[in-house]
Amino acid sequence: MISQQIQQRWPAALPYWQLVRLDRPIGSLLLLWPTWWALWIAAKGWPGLHLFVVFTLGVILTRAAGCAVNDFADRNIDGHVKRTNQRPLATGAATPKGAMMLFGGLMLLAFLLVLTTNKLTVLLSLPALALAFCYPFAKRYTHLPQVVLGSAFSMGIPMAFAATTGEVPAVAWLLFTANLLWTVAYDTFYAMVDRDDDLKIGVKSTAILFGDMDRVMTASLQVMVILALLMLGSRESLGALYYCGLAVAAGLFGYQQWLVRERQRDDCFKAFLNNNWVGATIFMGIFFHFLAN
Repeated sequence: MISQQIQQRWPAALPYWQLVRLDRPIGSLLLLWPTWWALWIAAKGWPGLHLFVVFTLGVILTRAAGCAVNDFADRNIDGHVKRTNQRPLATGAATPKGAMMLFGGLMLLAFLLVLTTNKLTVLLSLPALALAFCYPFAKRYTHLPQVVLGSAFSMGIPMAFAATTGEVPAVAWLLFTANLLWTVAYDTFYAMVDRDDDLKIGVKSTAILFGDMDRVMTASLQVMVILALLMLGSRESLGALYYCGLAVAAGLFGYQQWLVRERQRDDCFKAFLNNNWVGATIFMGIFFHFLAN
């Protein structure tokens, strides 16, 4: 709907709207859920309008900026990959210069939001920026770009604790670890979609590294996510509602493993998308725990 309105009113802007994936919110949601987990746990409930707005908008802006620099880095690769050959830089609808200007502008806006918090949060935003910029290039040099992505996707967690409490306690790093493991698992499903194309063009990923062990490795990562979140629940004295959310998330992980059993492209992509519900159910468990207490 929004893309159609942009096409009608500002057709020149549409490629850049698509470049930053504002027409595909799944990436923003996968970033938002763990950031909201952290905000609610750090604040023991509602974090207040200011921090909620700062981190929600910050996540959306940062994810959009990350997509811009990702497509800039992959501008000579995306045209050779079935899933990405219609991206704006691959087709020439957007320009590399425009992508980098958009990246800079979005990151500046996100940084201005961070400046409304405290010094520790501002300092933590610097490695977050570096990780967001470096991730797209990691796939050229390592089979573990998903680990770099997981680190980038998890930086909102210590930042949320720093902004809420003025410090980053051990529980923040436990949640960081859980989210990193979760990100590696679901982004491996995403990489499994492109594995055949990536092998041809020399792009590296955990899907290629794991090979025939991909299902075992992703399942192991998912088990470790649940274990880390069980530890979190124990440390924070979270109640039955939280554990109900974890139980649903564990069931969704099982469903994802069933989806990828034949390693079909469409099914692997469905497994990736299903992680939105994992993030949502865990958040609902946290949300209702604090609402009831």
